[in-house]
Amino acid sequence: MDITNNVIFIPGATSGIGLALALALHQKGNTVIVGGRRSERLDSIAAQHPGIDTVRIDTTDPAGVAAAAREVLTAHPDLNVLIAMSGISRVEDWHHRGGFLEAAEAVITTNLLGPIRLLGAFIEHLQSRPRATVITVSSGLAFAPLAATPSYNASKAAVHMLTESVRLQLADTSVEFLELVPPSVATDLLPGQADSDWAMPLDEFVTEVVEILETRPGAHELLVERVEFLRYGEARGDYDQVVATLNNADPHGK
Repeated sequence: MDITNNVIFIPGATSGIGLALALALHQKGNTVIVGGRRSERLDSIAAQHPGIDTVRIDTTDPAGVAAAAREVLTAHPDLNVLIAMSGISRVEDWHHRGGFLEAAEAVITTNLLGPIRLLGAFIEHLQSRPRATVITVSSGLAFAPLAATPSYNASKAAVHMLTESVRLQLADTSVEFLELVPPSVATDLLPGQADSDWAMPLDEFVTEVVEILETRPGAHELLVERVEFLRYGEARGDYDQVVATLNNADPHGK
């Protein structure tokens, strides 16, 4: 992916990693459209950051995704990058139905069906562009589970394999597929995470991601150094130690 002169839509970018990445990419000379559910946040972003466009989108609503896609493509027919950033996490207790079922359904709907619906809305358009990029967002927890968040772990593992599979199937098109794999980052994904001492500072994470985009054009996975402990545990042969360390040291995070 070239780091400049793109037209980029980022659903789920009204806060956290999404917003920080949107601002960083805008500073690199890209046209950026931020999507999100909350109109007041979108209005605030547009007011504070002239030049960034905004579109209301709720990826849990199939009709809303289709309508937002039409709005984006009407205003920005040169769109060539989609970053499927929308995601939620919930702490779950699988000892009883009331401890997980509602939360699990919400997580899977947002984290897995959301990117699938976005691809359904934009993939034909992206194939019409001379060069295009889709960036999905998984997690270090796709590769090593945190006990407190089973559905989040599973949804991100599914995003990883979905990205791998669609990349293979669309290898004959102009669309490249990248996977952003965050570690725990200081955001509001879970209570206490933004202020925790185990989460990677948000600005450091985004700076490293942009550097990877600039310097490693052939990378399929965007891996900051801090997430490699989780990503490669099985390959290194210390997966059990990674899981034990994660669950002893990090009671909430990603």
